[in-house]
Amino acid sequence: MLRRLVEEGFQVDAVVTRPDRRRSRAGAPAPSPVKVAATELGLAVAERPEELTGAGVDLGVVVAYGNLIRRPVLEAVPMVNVHFSLLPRWRGAAPVERALLAGDAVTGVCLMAVEEGLDTGPVYRCREVAIDGDDTAASLRRRLTGVGADLLVATLAAGLGEPRPQQGEVTYAAKVTPGELRLDWSRPAAELHRVVRVGRAWTTWRGERLLVLAAAPSSPDTSLGPGVVAGTTVGTGRGTLVLQRVQPAGRGAMDAADWARGARPRPGERLGG
Repeated sequence: MLRRLVEEGFQVDAVVTRPDRRRSRAGAPAPSPVKVAATELGLAVAERPEELTGAGVDLGVVVAYGNLIRRPVLEAVPMVNVHFSLLPRWRGAAPVERALLAGDAVTGVCLMAVEEGLDTGPVYRCREVAIDGDDTAASLRRRLTGVGADLLVATLAAGLGEPRPQQGEVTYAAKVTPGELRLDWSRPAAELHRVVRVGRAWTTWRGERLLVLAAAPSSPDTSLGPGVVAGTTVGTGRGTLVLQRVQPAGRGAMDAADWARGARPRPGERLGG
């Protein structure tokens, strides 16, 4: 989105992003992808929004910043936020993941005025985006990023105008915890499929963690109890889930069929037990 603004001819004076972080205990601190892009574009980089207050900035554009911006900064620099949901549904940190977990058929992008509250500001424009049945959080976020860039550029080019207050039921998109990504095989296959599509879904196999990276719900099969494995097919509370790609503990990602051939599940053996 940063590159798009520059390519469209908008003047970008500075970029605020998180400080460099270590990706591993032994590794050197690494810049965020935003900092890398800003550096390549020859833009100044700051680590705190407060650094912009005396720089004569006309407008700030916020995208997945992850922290609340305090009132003194907002009073000095008006800001708009590109948020990946149809506000006020899914205010907060994980709107893409929450939309998938809830089974929403549609989401979208809203361009909103930034207030000190959590995604409470009035909205300038929104665009809907359908959620496909095989969308993952990663694929949906990519599409929303493209739609958001188009919406931002078009709105800035035409002029922001007056925003309208958010209307509708408010829901919050808290960060997804590892516990929520554990596959509960007593739940229906359709629900478990949504968890897998969020990413980093996991279960256990013979006492060790097994990541389920890709899977698909199959036709109902009452012969397999919840968690019972038959090849790559796993019983659930309703229907079955066919494993497509997994990652055993201490190993790389692999096709589920290769994993099953090596694991050789015994009759009646279960995942998550």
